[in-house]
Amino acid sequence: QVQLVESGGGLVQAGGSLRLSCAASGRTFSTYAMGWFRQAPGKEREFVAAISWSGGSTYYADSVKGRFTISRNKAKNTVYLQMNSLKSEDTAVYYCAGKPAYSGSRWYTGANEYDSWGQGTQVTVSS
Repeated sequence: QVQLVESGGGLVQAGGSLRLSCAASGRTFSTYAMGWFRQAPGKEREFVAAISWSGGSTYYADSVKGRFTISRNKAKNTVYLQMNSLKSEDTAVYYCAGKPAYSGSRWYTGANEYDSWGQGTQVTVSS
């Protein structure tokens, strides 16, 4: 497993932007597929975005496609989630997650597929 720490959350007005970061520790991070999930009050945790360990393959939930971008910097052991055109419905606690992957092109959308999780960072979008 790797240890994951999210940062970058906060309060933003609708239409604004935030960039979340997920810093990882552990020698095997470079072969981890990564994902972002979110959980709003009273709702189940939902998939947001995923990226392969090569960084060359990404996938997004329909609700964020075209507004959010996931990326990774292997040299910094960090995964990012750039969030633009934020809406009130994006308000949630955002979690990053990691999973060892044998293929550099694989990404994963199921929360139960990941074995490492961060503690979460709150994103609040005011309308």
